[in-house]
Amino acid sequence: MDPMIIELGYALDTFYFLMCTALVMWMAAGFAMLEAGLVRSKNTVEILNKNVLLYGVACTVYLFVGYNIMYPSSPVSSLIPGIDFLLGEDHTLESVLSGDEDAPYYSSMADFIFQAVFAAATMSIVSGAVAERMRLWPFLVFAIFMVSVIYPVSGYWKWGGGFLDEMGFQDFAGSIVVHAAGAASALAAVILVGARKGKYGPNGEVRPIPGANLPMATLGMFILWMGWFGFNGGSELKIANFEEANAVAKIFVNTNAAAAAGAVVAALFAKILFGKTDITMTINGALAGLVSITAEPLLPSPGLSVLIGAVGGIVVVVSVLALDKLKLDDPVGAISVHGSAGIWGIFAVMLSNSEATFMGQLIGTLVIIAWMFIASFVVLFILNLIMPLRVSEDEELEGMDIHECGMLAYPEFGPASQASDPYHDSASPSSTTRTPRVSSPATTG
Repeated sequence: MDPMIIELGYALDTFYFLMCTALVMWMAAGFAMLEAGLVRSKNTVEILNKNVLLYGVACTVYLFVGYNIMYPSSPVSSLIPGIDFLLGEDHTLESVLSGDEDAPYYSSMADFIFQAVFAAATMSIVSGAVAERMRLWPFLVFAIFMVSVIYPVSGYWKWGGGFLDEMGFQDFAGSIVVHAAGAASALAAVILVGARKGKYGPNGEVRPIPGANLPMATLGMFILWMGWFGFNGGSELKIANFEEANAVAKIFVNTNAAAAAGAVVAALFAKILFGKTDITMTINGALAGLVSITAEPLLPSPGLSVLIGAVGGIVVVVSVLALDKLKLDDPVGAISVHGSAGIWGIFAVMLSNSEATFMGQLIGTLVIIAWMFIASFVVLFILNLIMPLRVSEDEELEGMDIHECGMLAYPEFGPASQASDPYHDSASPSSTTRTPRVSSPATTG
């Protein structure tokens, strides 16, 4: 083949990979907005701070060690990856033009940054599940362990050529490798930190704790929906020929179809159950549809993708209710969206991929979830002995914004509004009736 054509294909595939990376990176904003919208206003700044910092921590430690564990140059075995530090040099022109069957067709640096934003997304799943009661700095310390070792090891078992890949476990873009893995870690954290104060009554009744900003949460959902085109589309790895271009287009169509169906069916199911159309269920239905199709977004027909997403919408509603019955407090529904829908999605692969087997999918699912849960639980348990994971009861009541970050997201509405208002005169007649707009402990739980 003409070297100019090869170079052009290399450039196009690399550019496509980088654009998909940008879309997945934008999902960090989606997670931040979703979580900030679904928590109480007194915890908004801490949520935003945590999402910025977890992204920074994840990208840094993944660069130094995580990537080379997940994709080792010299693995010890199909179970144990090797370990290197930092990144090697990018491909040479000679290797690209070699004509070999395994000649690289995109930049290795593009591969790294694409995988780095995946790692950050996995950690973001944990963030939402422990919102409003886990301290910021213990969370960030856990993020170091999560992204440097825990997630890369299970990622190696499938995407790095490890034993799950050898046994035929099929997971195209990460319904289990990313989403259920993050949910398993989130479950371990939720068990250790416990529920928010007042979430569950003495007789097991569930007390709703509504989010402060549903428009923000809805924006977060749409940002995630948009970013998912890069998440699934980028996992095709190339676009620079006729077949690959058509494959990418189909992935986009199927991804969108599953999300749309998940949103609609979750809304309908919530209407049947509650008599109302719960926007939080609609939001999580769309996300569950996206997670469900992630394991195999290429091979299903658009119609089958609608079915997969629709079932995901039902699964997430049932899962949210079931976790509340078990008193597992997940403020944003992360475990249900990424865990329960991810498990459904991995078995839905068998509807279109003839290479997927029930035992292969089952073993891969159990191995990754068990590893992520146990490893995360052990690290968090030890970490809790050194630096307590949970805020005090007073800190939780007053809000993490003040105690962790020293500021409020909405100072004009917060408990410090009078003290910080230069125009407020405590001696004026109007000041005696001016009450900060804060919820009482009885209403917030």
